[in-house]
Amino acid sequence: MRVGIWGAKGRGRPVAAVRRRPGPAGDGRRRTTALLMGAAAVVAVGSAACDDAQRGPNPRDAVHLSVTPQDGTALLRPDSAIDVRARNGTIENVTVTTKGTPVEGVLNGDRDRWRSRWTLDPGTDYTVVATALGRDGRTRTVVSHFGTAKAGRTLGAAVVAPDNGETVGVGMPIVLRFEREVADRAAVERALELRSSRPVEGAWHWLDDQSVVFRTRTYWPSYTDVRLLAHLSGVRAANGVYGTRNFDVAFRIGDRHDIRADEDTYRMTVHNNGRLVRTMPISMGRGGIEKYTTTNGVHLTMEKGNPVIMDSSTVGCGPGCPDYYRQTVYYAVRISNSGEYVHSAPWSVGSQGRENVSHGCINASPKDARWFYHFVYRGDPVTVTGSSRELKPDNGWGYWQMKWDDWVKGSALKRSVWVGPHGSTPAKTSVQAPSQADRTSAPGGGGTRASNGD
Repeated sequence: MRVGIWGAKGRGRPVAAVRRRPGPAGDGRRRTTALLMGAAAVVAVGSAACDDAQRGPNPRDAVHLSVTPQDGTALLRPDSAIDVRARNGTIENVTVTTKGTPVEGVLNGDRDRWRSRWTLDPGTDYTVVATALGRDGRTRTVVSHFGTAKAGRTLGAAVVAPDNGETVGVGMPIVLRFEREVADRAAVERALELRSSRPVEGAWHWLDDQSVVFRTRTYWPSYTDVRLLAHLSGVRAANGVYGTRNFDVAFRIGDRHDIRADEDTYRMTVHNNGRLVRTMPISMGRGGIEKYTTTNGVHLTMEKGNPVIMDSSTVGCGPGCPDYYRQTVYYAVRISNSGEYVHSAPWSVGSQGRENVSHGCINASPKDARWFYHFVYRGDPVTVTGSSRELKPDNGWGYWQMKWDDWVKGSALKRSVWVGPHGSTPAKTSVQAPSQADRTSAPGGGGTRASNGD
């Protein structure tokens, strides 16, 4: 008789006990008992192995997932952050649901921490659903509901320039104006994101507590698409003062226009993308007193008007004053806040190209002024040379009059930023030295505010 038992020995062959010949009856019973005991031992070993497999992974490898703010938090400060952390695992997904602004977040390289990038909307409810994967291969999901406090006082703001969708010149600044004084300039500056289709270095500069301006280190490259994303909603600008509105402004840099007006030669030259396209005889400020002297340095075209009324009353010389004037001019392009324009002046055509007779503006013939009016963008550089009166950096958009290092010092964060297609980040080093084509000679200097007239 052959009796076989299947076990886990060798390569899976049966372990067999074979009886060759009969023996005493007791011997048979003892052999049978031994075989049954051996079979039971093998089965017991197999059962133990199954128990180990069913016991599962080590609990110490389970992921621990936390969300801040915790579920049920109310009246949270809008400038608080959403913070998701995973221990013993990685974050797989974070979803934030709200009726307000969509929440953008950043996941670190180890994938164990996710943090909201910008501030939250005041007076808004949020729901966070976070899922993480543990080292044990199992996932865990945590849900948190919370709300932010309403803003007691709000920070109104406006993008003064450029306009959304506008094509502008290579010197164009970005100008923001706030309705209240900003105590925490750094918090506001951190909320200002820029994107550029071509990489540039630039910096924000605070003119005062209510005005901040962005200027590039050298002129913008032509045909660059630029986008300002001002994430101001929820920013704590002062004690109890929060922004409640975001801004999204996109604009484009057009052709490179270089305009130079020389007081000594009575000529203005206009280049388009490096090519001379027009030379214009002009007449500039007659001088004698400061307000009738055209300012020297790098101006930017600020606005156009057709017509514009020039009135000396705006500088304290009203009717009865010996130098009083009130005159309507056409095809006028403003280049400063002290009343300087490039405009049509048919009354001074005989002096244009020969002598300076204006109250400080750049006079041109009606034909040249009309061409110039339609040619220029806002933000085109107009460099005036030969004058004894320097344009101040805060006179209109005279920002290119300030040296780059001094401009960066006006940043609340004391740094420039590198701007590219994916946003703006702190610039650790200069992008590059300005090329000869981009280099500007823009020394700081004196100057006063006035309305020069013609």
